[in-house]
Amino acid sequence: MQRFKSPGQAQRFLSVHAMIHGHFRPRRHLMAADQYRREGAKAFRIWRQETRAQMAA
Repeated sequence: MQRFKSPGQAQRFLSVHAMIHGHFRPRRHLMAADQYRREGAKAFRIWRQETRAQMAA
């Protein structure tokens, strides 16, 4: 619980972090390098679209 003020705060952070981490970390050992790069670019493209939409709202 380093730097978290409460267990609840840590849990909230970790639950969101788990979703984001999975989005940006595809299972590399199952892909060729070019496919891994395409997946990374796709993940960042989706991230930019979603964060822009949320900031505009």
